[in-house]
Parts: sequence; structure tokens; C-alpha cells
Amino acid sequence: MDADPRIDRTKPHSARVWDYLLGGKDNYAVDREAGDNLLRMFPDFAQVARLQREFLRRAVTYLVAEAGIRQFLDIGTGLPTADNTHEVAQRIAPESRIVYVDNDPLVLVHARALLASGPEGVTDYIDADVRDPGTILEGAAKTLDFSQPIGLMMLSIAGQVPDSDLVADLVRQYVAALPSGSHLALSDGVNANPALVEAVSFYNERAAFPYTLRSPEQLAGFFEGLELVEPGVVSTPLWRPPGPQQTPSAMINAVCGVGRKP
Repeated sequence: MDADPRIDRTKPHSARVWDYLLGGKDNYAVDREAGDNLLRMFPDFAQVARLQREFLRRAVTYLVAEAGIRQFLDIGTGLPTADNTHEVAQRIAPESRIVYVDNDPLVLVHARALLASGPEGVTDYIDADVRDPGTILEGAAKTLDFSQPIGLMMLSIAGQVPDSDLVADLVRQYVAALPSGSHLALSDGVNANPALVEAVSFYNERAAFPYTLRSPEQLAGFFEGLELVEPGVVSTPLWRPPGPQQTPSAMINAVCGVGRKP
């Protein structure tokens, strides 16, 4: 599984730790130790991971069923788990086309699970860094029709880039390349909860790549120029919950939103 020399088993990696928190098996002892440390310091960390995954399901469902989107560019895919973007989309519209992007070599090893498209649709995988929009957009154009609306998924990827100005510029570049009617779905952890901030700081001291928490206002700013879909940029459990609206927590750990390009 780890023939790729880029796979470092000596330091925890966010994709593998996330996989562990979601109950997956594609992780190493160092990742499980990091995950357990996070849970000791911040017991709700696994819930944060699950809530963000639930947002993916709801966002893709909305984009396909209500906004009519039939193609997706999913940047920062992470390790395959239940209800990946193509599975959610193709259950509703089997002809949906999805391009996944990640530069984690372990994700690449498991990319075949992401390429299991239904016969009517298409899935593809690009091994590239979010900070290389030229390569990603050029590669995505081989599968996606950039004259038709696209759903741009950027879930838990902003925190992987420490420079806030660079993240904002990257989001603008990707959105600028999309046609009118396209949508951006974005979610990430925020720095509003001191306990979460402390846990992530502890993780960053040991991780191969640190994770940057930002304020809810900073993340909301990434939707500049887009028409926010109701209810706007909110705590992840509050974005179009399937049942009665939940009572907001006193502390917000992650926010999410969907915006339409006019």
C-alpha cells in the first residue's frame, strides 16, 4: 500500500487522521495516535469530521436535485469513504461526471475506488496540489464541459494552505474559470472554539503538514461575488439539515456554505 516514497509513516497526515476519525482503515499507527490525542483534547473532533461529511452529502444532493448540476470538480478529495461525491451525485443523476483532485499519494493508491463510476457517468482523478490551478483546470477540462455549470467542491482544503491571501486568490481563480450557474461548496474548521484551537495546535507540532483554522468571517469571505444559497455560511449542522433545525452549539467548530456564480 505504501510503495510510493512520498508516503511518510513517521508523521501523522491529515487525510489519514480524518480517515481514522471517520472509522476508516486506511491509516497507520502514527495517525491513530494523533487521532486519539485529538479526541482526548477535544472529544467532539470525530463529530466535526462526521458533520463535514454529512454536509458533502447534503450539498451534492442539493446541487444535483435542485440546482441541476451534472458535473463536479472535487478538490482535496481525501481518502475514499462512504458516499463519495460521485456516489451521491450518480444516485440521483447517473449521467453525472466527477473529477477528483488530491496530491496525497495514499489517496492516489485508492483512487480506483473513486473511479467506480456508473456506466452512464464518468469519474476521473488528477494527482495535483490545490495550489496549482493551471494543472487542475487543464486536466479537469478533459472530462468536464466548462461551457456548462460545474459544482466546485472545496471541503476541508482551505486549512491545508496556511496563507489566507493565497487561499482567497485560489478560490477566485477556480471560480473565475467556471461558467455562470456553477456553484462553490466550501467548508472548513474555524478558530472560534479555544479547545479546538488547542487540539489543532498540538496536532500541528507533530504533523507532516499543519492545518490552519480561520475565522468564520474569513471563510465567508471566500464566497465574495457569489450568490449565497440559503441559509448562507453557517455552522455545518445548520446547512439544510434533513430534520428539524438543530439548536446551535455555543461554540462553532466548522462552517460551510454554497454559493452560485451569477
